[in-house]
Amino acid sequence: MRDTTDIPEAPDRIGPVLVLRRVAGGRAELAALVLRPEGETPGPITAEGATVAPRRRAACDGVAAYRYDLSLPVDSATGYRFEGRDYPVSTDVSGEMRIAFVSCNGEEHGDLSRAPAERDAMWARLGARHRAAPFSLLLHGGDQLYADEVTGAHPATRDWPRAARRALAPETLAEAADALRRAYWARYRDALARPDVAWLAARVPSLAIWDDHDICDGWGSLLHGEERTPLGRALFAAAREAYLLFQHATVAGDLPPGRLDPTGAQLGWRVDLPGLTLIAPDLRSERTRRRIMSPEARGALRASLAAGAAERVLLISSVPLLGPRLSLVERAMRLTPWMEKYEDDLRDQWQSYAHRAEWRRMLRALARLHEAGHAVTVLSGEIHLATRAEMATAAGPLHQLVASGVAHRAPPRAYADVLGTLARFGETPVPGHPIRLGPLPGARRIYTAERNVLILRRASGAWRAAWDLEASGETPELTL
Repeated sequence: MRDTTDIPEAPDRIGPVLVLRRVAGGRAELAALVLRPEGETPGPITAEGATVAPRRRAACDGVAAYRYDLSLPVDSATGYRFEGRDYPVSTDVSGEMRIAFVSCNGEEHGDLSRAPAERDAMWARLGARHRAAPFSLLLHGGDQLYADEVTGAHPATRDWPRAARRALAPETLAEAADALRRAYWARYRDALARPDVAWLAARVPSLAIWDDHDICDGWGSLLHGEERTPLGRALFAAAREAYLLFQHATVAGDLPPGRLDPTGAQLGWRVDLPGLTLIAPDLRSERTRRRIMSPEARGALRASLAAGAAERVLLISSVPLLGPRLSLVERAMRLTPWMEKYEDDLRDQWQSYAHRAEWRRMLRALARLHEAGHAVTVLSGEIHLATRAEMATAAGPLHQLVASGVAHRAPPRAYADVLGTLARFGETPVPGHPIRLGPLPGARRIYTAERNVLILRRASGAWRAAWDLEASGETPELTL
């Protein structure tokens, strides 16, 4: 018998949710995801005189998911019509453009019970900014979903991760896998139906890469390797299916263009726009406690970078790439058993002693790309704070901009100040390329403890960035 105790009721009418697939020949190719109750096929979308029929892609718990493949001209004033409503879209990515970057859209516990006006306040702000000056693209840097509570969907998973260490009968494992699948769908349906999120999602094309909470907290860094057990593999399979559908509007076997790994083992991607290359390596699918990416994934990323790039490169690292040296703290925590539960948080970081060689290789590769005339900026989230960093290169500083989180409440300022103290020591993992963290424009502290989003703007060929902070408002712009 299926256990449905902890699977929340969720809306059954979602979308459209726009996803950018690629830009080619002066056209923006988009996917639009729509969910409807089983038996109710949505009508067509009309765009630029063309009629696009829906294609059914998946179904779960009486709800079916459909995808439309749209082609819009690269223009500041285009759009589409669906079910009697017009949706304006700005697809102008060739000249002046605005990009929003968000991460950490939720919280680990009780996220569905939060008051919408509080939880989605920064989404409402982002919508107001779009109305005033449209965004052409919405980048999601990880933790678009806080799925940690999906493990409450079945008795066999409720004690996760300890539950993964127990042997399960095949029929129990199958029941748990089905419950997990339905729970991921329910969480996504709730997240995408929120009015302020839904309004933007229907008007601004998105590109996303996942992080641990899109699967489960600490995925890939868990102390006893629970990810490799049959139950862990079932959880990952359900999370991956839902991620592909709800964040990329696709399914296994139909991966979008631009993926770094043609086999689909890892889900990193690259999208080239006029004057701009966007790259997002997948830092979760093949992570273990000893590595962040598999050798094959690292090779695919190197090959993509070697193939050339635009004059500006935005690389999305779901976990900050430039940061303070935390490996000494991590080693000290291993000596204190009651701190063991926090070890996976530090093992998640590029700076972990376990990942230090891999971190150096990544930094060297990006420094070479930056010095070859492709200005690299790293976008990151994950830490529920806002900050920035620079790595020195012969071609000038390589910037990192951290915006986190759009819905996750900020930790206490004292926590941010402790991190700031560690950051002041600096770090030079690659000789000749020192890393320095610094405050946001107009701020004094290295880490700002407020909910936030990042606004990137290209005007007259120059790139600038500003953070919108929940309490302090918009920062002065930083020239990149």
